[in-house]
Amino acid sequence: MNNMFSKSAIWVVVALLLFMLFRQFDNHNVAGGSKSIAYSELLDDVKARRIKEVLIEGPNITATRTDDSKVRATATLLDRGLVGDLRDAGIRFDIKPPEETSFLQTVIISWFPFLLLIGVWIFFMRQMQGGGKGGAFSFGKSKARMMDETNNTVTFADVAGCDEAKEEVNEIVDFLKDPTKFQKLGGRIPRGVLMVGPPGTGKTLLARAIAGEAKVPFFSISGSDFVEMFVGVGASRVRDMFENAKKHSPCIIFIDEIDAVGRHRGAGMGGGNDEREQTLNQLLVEMDGFEASSGVIVVAATNRADVLDKALLRPGRFDRQVMVGLPDIRGREQILNVHMRKVPIGADVKADILARGTPGFSGADLANLVNEAALFAARRSKRLVEMSDFEDAKDKIYMGPERKSMVMREEERRNTAYHESGHAVIAKLLPKADPVHKVTIMPRGYALGLTWQLPEHDVLSGYKDKMLEEISILFGGRIAEELFVGQMSTGASNDFSRATKLARSMVTRFGMSDSMGVMVYEDSENEGFFGGATKTISEATQQKVDAEIRSILDTQYALSRRLLEENRDKVEKMTQALLDWETIDADQINDIMAGNEPREPKSGVLTKRTPPPGDSGPGGVSPNATAPA
Repeated sequence: MNNMFSKSAIWVVVALLLFMLFRQFDNHNVAGGSKSIAYSELLDDVKARRIKEVLIEGPNITATRTDDSKVRATATLLDRGLVGDLRDAGIRFDIKPPEETSFLQTVIISWFPFLLLIGVWIFFMRQMQGGGKGGAFSFGKSKARMMDETNNTVTFADVAGCDEAKEEVNEIVDFLKDPTKFQKLGGRIPRGVLMVGPPGTGKTLLARAIAGEAKVPFFSISGSDFVEMFVGVGASRVRDMFENAKKHSPCIIFIDEIDAVGRHRGAGMGGGNDEREQTLNQLLVEMDGFEASSGVIVVAATNRADVLDKALLRPGRFDRQVMVGLPDIRGREQILNVHMRKVPIGADVKADILARGTPGFSGADLANLVNEAALFAARRSKRLVEMSDFEDAKDKIYMGPERKSMVMREEERRNTAYHESGHAVIAKLLPKADPVHKVTIMPRGYALGLTWQLPEHDVLSGYKDKMLEEISILFGGRIAEELFVGQMSTGASNDFSRATKLARSMVTRFGMSDSMGVMVYEDSENEGFFGGATKTISEATQQKVDAEIRSILDTQYALSRRLLEENRDKVEKMTQALLDWETIDADQINDIMAGNEPREPKSGVLTKRTPPPGDSGPGGVSPNATAPA
């Protein structure tokens, strides 16, 4: 309302200025419509008695002729002879003193363009700053958004899958509810809590739940909101934010992505005087400056705790670090139950089964899974979201959307089927490999086919024998092309890249090479100016590292080739099943590996696909971006 009033007042002032300016112009143009003539011509008209009335106003002379036409002339000084001629000719005349221009009018006429320019500049500066209080002069005001206890309805019941983290922050809730409980024994609640974890694990949600449980105001801001192009603005915003927080204490300040402003000092391009470091210095002072009894608690979140300044993490500032990691199978089940409350769920949907099939999913991924399943059910005009909708949503998230409209020649489909069969058969024959969940030659995303493996348990550590088997599985697609198609395609490029990267990590980082020992040959922490690991070994040692990597790759390539040559019948049968149904699941794969005919699929296409006639002509092989998940 105040903003609208100020804008209206500005336009009223502008209108008044324009009115006064135009009025001044009208005063100088009182003889509008008259003809301008020379002064000598006016004197001739007076002597010839062609003038019947004259008005003398300073140097401006306006005369009315006998034919009622008006003329005007200008004389620098009043001509006494003209007055005498008028009296002799009997012409009626009137003399008025010139109208004096007021000082205000002079200022307005002289300064109006400049004042108008200043007004336009202020208007555009307000627009660039997004309006609000102060407009162009609100650079130093905090952008933190406040949510009071009536607007924040999130509680710990809405947060699942991170029980340990909730226990860590529960003390903060107790302190905000009853500070005297801790002060009686001389205890001091942590002034700052830093929540660290991968993206999508619920750090922001947990911070809102703290404020919702304690029923206190919640100030939310991003780390990037402090930094501006003007030096000193960030520090001013930090001061303003803490001043507002003290007025609403007890309260919580939540800074999301604090690594945007809290990175190591001295690492920036501007030395020690850049805007980001000044903002960090002010944040350090404010966190250690306000009294413990003020009731202001700072909660921050980041997934890059390794880049934060050490002064920010010392006791007295962020006293406590809370790890919010990816949920385990029990946590995923709890998270799914929370999100399933918002949609109508069918009787066949089991959260525990979905939790087992979604290893590595974060809370945000699981929320997206429930949403995608609801969208699938809506497209199919269902009243409830069923298990088949969740399976389709899971396939879409893991493997990408189906490209059913993509036309593939029969030869390309067959090459892709052999490629994926090679991956799947190797994965089933190796003892430590993850079970094969699904194989498809339906184009999804950027891939023409996919072999999807799901681990039976949450993977916490990697082991040498399992890594070697993963390399063998990656080679299965190319070897199947060589053995059964008789040619090579570019579809194995991603497989080779992943296999080489895994073998290099085993040698240079994990110490899993007998000949190279346990020395680390890659310094990933000491990155160069443009990123990337710096070289810390000699050329001779690098040659030995490359030879060891090549040895691992050649050994696993030979193992994969031997396994596929010994199991040609299984590859052929699986390829035919893929050509018939395009997608086969774990039950059909197990039937093929046992030497039986594959059963009908549970869902999807229940009739075998008949290839179109005449669609097996020669043609190039398209890249198959295939690899086990």
